[in-house]
Amino acid sequence: MQTPDKPLNCPPCVFWFTGLSGSGKSTTALALQAALQANHCKTYLLDGDVLRTGLCKDLGFSMADRHENIRRVGEVSKLMVDAGIVVITATISPLRTMRDDIRARFSPSEFIEIFIDTPLEICEQRDPKGLYRKARAGEILEFTGIDSAYEIPHAPELHLQTHANTPEENAQEI
Repeated sequence: MQTPDKPLNCPPCVFWFTGLSGSGKSTTALALQAALQANHCKTYLLDGDVLRTGLCKDLGFSMADRHENIRRVGEVSKLMVDAGIVVITATISPLRTMRDDIRARFSPSEFIEIFIDTPLEICEQRDPKGLYRKARAGEILEFTGIDSAYEIPHAPELHLQTHANTPEENAQEI
């Protein structure tokens, strides 16, 4: 990253973080946002958990609702990119078709898919919200990575491992 006295050229785009729950998407996204803002980039973070308390609070976790959740995040991201903002999203977005549908709304230079690749065992150890424990106990059904599929990206622009690097190191790589 450049120093704050030499601002980065920040063309509007979306950094689309995808990975399992507990993989480090939000933590890495926050580190990226801080680094970009320190370099005078206009950014906005769309975190999946936060969006589910407002814009997407009417949606459940069926596959149809998950698809609609991601569609909404994609539409808001597109509007913000069109307004000249660097958008950072942190959503599980479990299926390739979901991510491909969103990618199709952007020009190739505007959509950067970042696969946060953290082994399931580590995500379960982290389990910041206790969701894996509940899923293993049968209290949450169709939980991504347990009894609902997560399809890893075939060709993400970046492939990061949060169990091997700090969020700041990953932000620097981005």
